[in-house]
Amino acid sequence: MVRHLLMRLRAPLIAFGGETIDNYGVIRDFPALSMVTGLLANALGWDRGDDVKHNRLQERLVMGARLEADGERLVDFQTAQLQANDKGWTTRGMPEERAGGAGSYAGPHLRYRHYHADMDVLIALRLQPADETPTLDDLAFALDKPARPLFLGRKNCLPTVRLLAGWIEADSILDALQKAEPIAADPVRAQWPDGEGQLPGDRLVDVCDERNWTSGVHGGWRPVREGLIKNAGNTP
Repeated sequence: MVRHLLMRLRAPLIAFGGETIDNYGVIRDFPALSMVTGLLANALGWDRGDDVKHNRLQERLVMGARLEADGERLVDFQTAQLQANDKGWTTRGMPEERAGGAGSYAGPHLRYRHYHADMDVLIALRLQPADETPTLDDLAFALDKPARPLFLGRKNCLPTVRLLAGWIEADSILDALQKAEPIAADPVRAQWPDGEGQLPGDRLVDVCDERNWTSGVHGGWRPVREGLIKNAGNTP
């Protein structure tokens, strides 16, 4: 069996971002591989320009998620009249300034931002290879003592519980999700990489959730399985 790290994602609002179209910021049911990569990189104190580090961490990351509580979906309509000298708050400690021509300030900015409300997600993950830096222990330390404030998808989605949820020995990601102590009535929905276990009645789907951290865009597809986990509950 292999050691896996457990993470708890719980907040009043969470945004597992999907394919954004124009000013509509939609969400997925499960956290994207790129989102968890960015969350861990932010905890480690990496700069967004550290694209080689981000790409490598994403390549090594093997993860799955279990929905303890689906919560509810809501849409936040946002409108703001921004001027050329307005600045925005950032987690890196430096104000973000506006850019663009004079015409970009003529009208208000309109956004539709989708969120999960009162969602609770358990993530099981490991790194391949395990002995390369950063290690799982490095990630665990960074989650408890992050270099910068952490958020779950968007800057206003602040976690309300400790992100590090413990450790578990398991043969696969699915095995880890099944063994982790449940806090909700089963069955619960789960997603894990293809090749990391199977369940009766699960379904194989392709997701586009990997980011090219050099170009800054998402691309490619990876196969994952989605199914219902029943009778989970061996204490990790």
